[in-house]
Amino acid sequence: MLQELDILNYTTIKGKSINQIHLTYEIFGKPLYTAPIVLVNHGLTGNSAVCGKHGWWNGLIGKDKCIDTNRYTVLSFNIPGNGYDGKEENLIEEYKIFNARDIAAIFSKGLKLLKINKLHAVIGGSIGGGIAWELAVLNPDLIKHLIPIASDWKSTDWLKANCLVQEQILLNSRNPVHDARLHAMLIYRTPESFKQKFNRTYNQEKDMYNIESWLLHHGEKLSKRFKLYAYKQLNYILANIDITAERGNFIDVAASIQSNIHIISVDSDVFFTAAEDKITFGKLKQIKQNVTHRIINSVHGHDAFLIEFEQLNALLKDIF
Repeated sequence: MLQELDILNYTTIKGKSINQIHLTYEIFGKPLYTAPIVLVNHGLTGNSAVCGKHGWWNGLIGKDKCIDTNRYTVLSFNIPGNGYDGKEENLIEEYKIFNARDIAAIFSKGLKLLKINKLHAVIGGSIGGGIAWELAVLNPDLIKHLIPIASDWKSTDWLKANCLVQEQILLNSRNPVHDARLHAMLIYRTPESFKQKFNRTYNQEKDMYNIESWLLHHGEKLSKRFKLYAYKQLNYILANIDITAERGNFIDVAASIQSNIHIISVDSDVFFTAAEDKITFGKLKQIKQNVTHRIINSVHGHDAFLIEFEQLNALLKDIF
């Protein structure tokens, strides 16, 4: 069930004052305060429905799953502006108002309102992992296990470049959400993934290749459930992840984090690359012993964190 908190008198990192932010969330599994809490951060077009009937991470979270809702309380916030509550009055008109640190700060305020001062884990893929990094820096002793998956503590030049292309499509296309999704799927997957799935097969009924039909289907599907304002805002947040901004160098900033850090990469990810995570891991090992770097082997690229559940479960089972 979708629930709501009101965050009052919030000032953004850029200094803009907002009187009220509606922060919606869902809870799964054990009731609050009766079990260890796992905070799950959703991806760019995701939401708080992490498990259950329409759960986007059902392969990982649920009864008798890796993150077992018989044992844990699972909490997930919606990034403000993602439109999941369906309320027009809660829209955020200026899509460049928040960066990833703002979202982490808003989540922190939500946790305080819920009287939560300890989390067994924070786990998130893609943009959700970037927000998890920010949350860990803002609250160094809050999180026992920090688990960024197919993610990073920063938006690289490559990531920013792709976000700029996405923004230009969203601003200039006659069918913006649909068309931006087509481009996005090309960087969420890999050539090998497309070859394995389609292998140049042709759809006679539609008179087009199956890869073309599949891409158009994804564009149409997203345009029906995701609003333009939400896509623009989440894309901007994705392009603006950086735990070191106005703080100093990475090692100094990361040194404050008391969490066990479990970095999980996808070897074929061309969005948040395993190579960048390897560099991060190397730097962290200079100052911490409680850090690991594990790899999902997949042809499916960035989206492997939503596909390769057998591997993901195996990599996470010792934490949960």
